[in-house]
Amino acid sequence: AITKYVNELYANNFKRTYNLDTIGLRYFNVYGKKQDPNGAYAAVIPLFVKQLMKHESPVINGDGSFSRDFTYIDNVIQMNVLAITTQNKEALNQVYNTARGDRTTLVELVNYLKEYLTQYDPKIETIKIIHGPNRIGDIPHSLASIEKAKSLLEYDPSHNIKKGLKEAVKWYWNN
Repeated sequence: AITKYVNELYANNFKRTYNLDTIGLRYFNVYGKKQDPNGAYAAVIPLFVKQLMKHESPVINGDGSFSRDFTYIDNVIQMNVLAITTQNKEALNQVYNTARGDRTTLVELVNYLKEYLTQYDPKIETIKIIHGPNRIGDIPHSLASIEKAKSLLEYDPSHNIKKGLKEAVKWYWNN
């Protein structure tokens, strides 16, 4: 979080020093097709999908009540295009949350994944969720305000969590 904020400070400094217009985008829990489920820093959604497809129990840190603003890749692409092409002078030199503006708990997330994957493999419905200890330093809830992006960039995210997960799960199943 600190390095992301420092980038915003640099952008502000470049505006003041070189009169260079910038737009900052803060990405919130991006997920979607082609996301790698392997590796030390795999995002939670492809990791859970991989585990469920292998009939392994996903491990949720804590009781699963922590929530995130999961943002489908198509929403991110829309925001990037809007930021690059805006003609609105008021939209320049601003920072925008690139998110959906909705909150989903980790338990809800796993239940959606199980529901959508069960359409391909009924055994997945019976897989139990394992709860591990809370992760040190993990924030309980993340929810972005996207009002500024809607107002100045005309951002209108096309995918909510359910629509995005259905598309991502279909891709993972077929690939």
